[in-house]
Amino acid sequence: MRSEAERHPVTVERTSTGTVIRTRRLTLRPWSVEDTEPAWRIYREQEVARWLSPALDVVTDVRAMRDLLDGWSNQEQPPPIGRWAVELSATDELVGGVAVLPLPPGGDDLEIGWQLAPNAWGRGIAAEAGHAVAHHAFIAGVEELFAVVREQNRRGAATARRVGMEWVGETDKYYGLRLQVFRLRKGDLDIPEQRRPA
Repeated sequence: MRSEAERHPVTVERTSTGTVIRTRRLTLRPWSVEDTEPAWRIYREQEVARWLSPALDVVTDVRAMRDLLDGWSNQEQPPPIGRWAVELSATDELVGGVAVLPLPPGGDDLEIGWQLAPNAWGRGIAAEAGHAVAHHAFIAGVEELFAVVREQNRRGAATARRVGMEWVGETDKYYGLRLQVFRLRKGDLDIPEQRRPA
């Protein structure tokens, strides 16, 4: 059986606009305001938006999406914290977003989060993007990452498992909601030394 690193090889590079993470099929790149229209088509979808609150307010219109992307692209965060647009490398089609962010209330734990356009579901894209940002975080020295999922979000829970995360229980510690918690430790992900960023 092939390791995660063989199934989802990951490269990380620093560019003038930020960190770009690549897998066989995906390019994870910093968001820009030029992404407003395709991002709005993704984030306005009810099946995407319903799981975002309270971590992210519902994006009500194109202008709100542009303002949000402007804020994301101007945020300076220490690696591995960040938000990335998820593109299909073969076509440059924007299909979603992925992030590594501090979890409230104290920001001591880091969360992997993903949002994917419904027309891109069922192809392993969210799991591949989640694996890629986990790889990036572990190279940066993080020891463990979490995903928090509402009990009704079976698709989100299944994606966390496909990333390689283990269910560790329920908590109301984060966001003031009862959430399922999944964890991935550095030792659970095969990270080849030669893939470290410059």
